[in-house]
Amino acid sequence: MNVPKEIFKAYDIRGVVGETLTAEGVQAIGQAIASEARKRGTTEIVIGRDGRLSGPELSAALAAGIRKAGINVVDLGMVTTGMLYYAVYELNSGSGVMVTGSHNPPDYNGLKMVIAGETIHGDTILSLHTRIERGDLSEGNGSYRTHDIGNAYMQRITGGVKLACGMKVAIDCGNGVPGAFAPALFRALGCEVTELFCEVDGHFPNHHPDPAHPENLQDLIHALAKGSEEIGLAFDGDGDRLGVVTKDGKIIYPDRQLMLFAADVLSRNPGATILYDVKCTRNLAPWITQHGGVPLMWKTGHSFVKAKLKETGAALGGEMSGHVFFKERWYGFDDALYVGARLLEILSREKDPSAVLNALPDSIATPELQLKCAEGENFALIDKLQKEAKFPGSENIITIDGLRIEYPDGFGLMRSSNTTPVIVLRFEANNEAAIKRIQQTFREALLKVKPDAQLPF
Repeated sequence: MNVPKEIFKAYDIRGVVGETLTAEGVQAIGQAIASEARKRGTTEIVIGRDGRLSGPELSAALAAGIRKAGINVVDLGMVTTGMLYYAVYELNSGSGVMVTGSHNPPDYNGLKMVIAGETIHGDTILSLHTRIERGDLSEGNGSYRTHDIGNAYMQRITGGVKLACGMKVAIDCGNGVPGAFAPALFRALGCEVTELFCEVDGHFPNHHPDPAHPENLQDLIHALAKGSEEIGLAFDGDGDRLGVVTKDGKIIYPDRQLMLFAADVLSRNPGATILYDVKCTRNLAPWITQHGGVPLMWKTGHSFVKAKLKETGAALGGEMSGHVFFKERWYGFDDALYVGARLLEILSREKDPSAVLNALPDSIATPELQLKCAEGENFALIDKLQKEAKFPGSENIITIDGLRIEYPDGFGLMRSSNTTPVIVLRFEANNEAAIKRIQQTFREALLKVKPDAQLPF
């Protein structure tokens, strides 16, 4: 069985349907996942799929592969990634696989995997390819059953999250799978819901379901401007990342959302550790400290953050990309529907929710910028920069994931993407002059190791 190695990414498996990702290939991957699960003592794997057109075929292939390895399958059908993670806990299986292309274009699909309680990543994902190559696959005859997790999931959230009063909310699901569940959930919480693109449609006919990009939030911004809604929520394709827009059209990026969540969690858990990734604002650490918490910066990547949450016992974690992980009152996995519910719980206590969000500390910052590299070159360049680059005037150099150089008035970051051959850059400062100065330092450092670099700043 020839399954292309390049679809085995750092956090998941992902490829173009019918080209690098086929039903035959997914069946082989399913058998490899189940073989690894058997080794770890698992007898049952829960599976689910998002709303992509290729979902039913690939999900059936995945189930066939898992059963072929002698592991039983519990099929949830079409669900969000958060619902799949919840079912793994609720059904005590410890293992689950989500068939999802997340926020990738419509012709992509992939797999996110939890084996024996671990969201697998890196070498563990790559080892699945090795198993297939070597034919190191278990054989057996697992059973198959379906299960509807929807009601239990809804009741778990509505039983634990209480709004002070009903709110008027606009929800943009971008035709992703959250559209099948989010409107009902927020109505059950007592909200008046305006729906935008909540029909699940794998063609994504209106805009791409990725709230990390401002262009995908314009419909929501427009709806809030002309309607009576107080707040806008946007979800990505599989429902594990949240976008937030205020009444006046301001986008509250995830690192600022995390401030609000941290203050809330710390009000009940003084001294708790709050985890965040290297891309987040430098306003976050002092905010966490000020609210009685312990800030801890970590590597980017939802799998890395989940592993660190488990290791440190942190009450809350989050990433600039929009993955937020509540351990307090929840399970420590990323679920945008639950995160949205927790956001509304906090905001429902406020007279002017948008004013509260807009008042969170802010700085001048760039979006994520990308320097394109040859395959593997990004890792070599970052390695070289970590060893050789000099950053005069810096007060702190952080190397847990690339290079984050902190100055008294801002920071610059460059790190290797784990999913594509690019160096990701981000800059933040107190003013434009400081950003330009930091960028110039980075420009000089990058051109020294890669003179032909086409810099995006």
